[in-house]
Amino acid sequence: MNVRRATTALAIGALLLAPASMARAQDTATAEMVDTTQLRICADPNSLPYSNEKLEGFENRIASLLGKELGIPVTYTWYPNTTGFIRNTLAALKCDLIMGVTSVNELLQNSNPYYTSTYAFVQREDIDTTITSFDDPALRDMTIGVVARTPPVTVLANRNLLDRMRSYALEADSRYHAPVQDLLHDVARGIVDVGIVWGPIAGYWSEHVDAPLKVTPIVGSPDGVRMQFNISMGLRHGEPDWKHRINTLIRRNQAEINAVLQEYRTPLIDRQGKLIPTAEGSPSDPATGKAG
Repeated sequence: MNVRRATTALAIGALLLAPASMARAQDTATAEMVDTTQLRICADPNSLPYSNEKLEGFENRIASLLGKELGIPVTYTWYPNTTGFIRNTLAALKCDLIMGVTSVNELLQNSNPYYTSTYAFVQREDIDTTITSFDDPALRDMTIGVVARTPPVTVLANRNLLDRMRSYALEADSRYHAPVQDLLHDVARGIVDVGIVWGPIAGYWSEHVDAPLKVTPIVGSPDGVRMQFNISMGLRHGEPDWKHRINTLIRRNQAEINAVLQEYRTPLIDRQGKLIPTAEGSPSDPATGKAG
């Protein structure tokens, strides 16, 4: 995930500006299977805040930004983000890019990260006690909603809090089920006192449930358990030129990408592990996750 040197960047920049015919010739010469006449994306058709068929997600917005930079239309192949997603989409040559994958996915080639986010505590706005740490003794008297097999479960186990946990499925076919949304709706309805949810999902759905929610990003690694993860774009292995083009686009448009993510209330983490200031120019309030 190294940033390319200036000379390489200049060469890539020239390639980005070249006619589609020249780009296709380059791809043929290197055996890359990228269709340079369109930006072909594979995405989940019903997975906000990331993507949907109405193009309302932040990944749709960022894909549109990249398409404009490349000067080509963005097209989609829709497939639910369940087991077999990569095999049936990117690997099957139905697209050339997947917008959001963790930077440790061995099934594909990763671009440089385009954002880093973290897990967050989520509670109703009208709750007086704001949880900011796994060490808060108030957790022992709360129902804690957590997605199964995610890092917060390990931290709760270390603190003997599994008996307070209400578990929600990690994977589901988004056409029929939305377990993480169910968790956040349960927080809004008072069925769950506090949820611990991946930041982009927590931030977006905090304003799209039955009652307003407060989001408190978790900064740091409690018990050495990682809560912050880099998110990249996914490409096929063996396509280095395409990877270099995507990395260049990410670098050129990072400020615009951050602005889109913050519009969707995604908690962003910088390279030093600190919360990035919000679009309004104020750091997120550690007690609420909102701009101060």
